[in-house]
Amino acid sequence: MYVIHEKCYMKRLRVNEDIRPMSEFRTGIASFFKQIHDTKRPLIITQHGKGVAVLLDAGEYEAMQERIELLQDIQTSIGQIQAGQGVDNDSAKTTVLERIGK
Repeated sequence: MYVIHEKCYMKRLRVNEDIRPMSEFRTGIASFFKQIHDTKRPLIITQHGKGVAVLLDAGEYEAMQERIELLQDIQTSIGQIQAGQGVDNDSAKTTVLERIGK
């Protein structure tokens, strides 16, 4: 089941605020958790100047996963339609109404 949240898109990364070295992360974990919760933006953790991890608010991660699943289903549907496996609207409506007993 998909729950589409209105305007739930993750906010864009701000390079000057949302990329931090591992050493800074180790000493300020609680403040980084607060930052991602408050801003709803991901935080990139670097080690030796290279990105090694992304820290996301749990709710933002869940919403992102839901959007990915929905996009995958849409892509599957497009492929089915292109392969001639689509069902016209009237047939789909009849099938649904039969299943719900109307």
